[in-house]
Amino acid sequence: MAAQRVRNWISRLAAVVALLASLETSKAQSGEEVDLALVLAVDCSFSVDSVEFRLQMEGLGRAFLNPAIQKAIRGGTRQKIAVTAIQWSDIDNQMVIIPWTIVAGDADANELGVTMARMPRRLAEGGTAIGNALLFSAALFAAAPAAERRVIDISSDGRNNMGPPVNAARDEIVARGITINALPILNEWPTLDIYFENQVVGGRDHFVLPANDYEAYSEAIFRKLLREITGPGIS
Repeated sequence: MAAQRVRNWISRLAAVVALLASLETSKAQSGEEVDLALVLAVDCSFSVDSVEFRLQMEGLGRAFLNPAIQKAIRGGTRQKIAVTAIQWSDIDNQMVIIPWTIVAGDADANELGVTMARMPRRLAEGGTAIGNALLFSAALFAAAPAAERRVIDISSDGRNNMGPPVNAARDEIVARGITINALPILNEWPTLDIYFENQVVGGRDHFVLPANDYEAYSEAIFRKLLREITGPGIS
């Protein structure tokens, strides 16, 4: 029954995302192929205050401005990736804040980095519905460019406390060939990385890379993105 509920969620979300994609202006071009299609899912639940939210967005922004990240993008077979970003909290709150965007050079990465760093909080606070965030993220790939690898990169400082079971959502998404990686922030749950390893991540070459607190988020997301962009083989 849990698996059927998850499939129903996916079907409903796919329809909504397809409609939104038809209305959005994106740099992603029809038929264009990229090395990586990446969804960045940013936690905006009640446990994330304004300072912590800003640290997340500025950390993401600095990562794309970093020459090492830009070099990694240039080092791919197609020398470009596609990125979209969402904010998420409870069952009914997921929002695309950056539509699918092709990053095909340093100028694109710089533009994305500045946009990320300045991005305001656009979503209402709420509970922590990780399963819904994952399902919403997975549905976005319907509008993504063709990619060698498809990855959801989710950050959070809490455990799922509403919505569909996380492990059921994960299994359904992984079965579609999508990898889920996680950056748990351990400021409230010191063993959150173990929870994410057991319940959230999955797929080819998946991994968990924790940050001890929000101050450590910037360095952690840089290392996580570098590993995701470069692909298997980097530690």
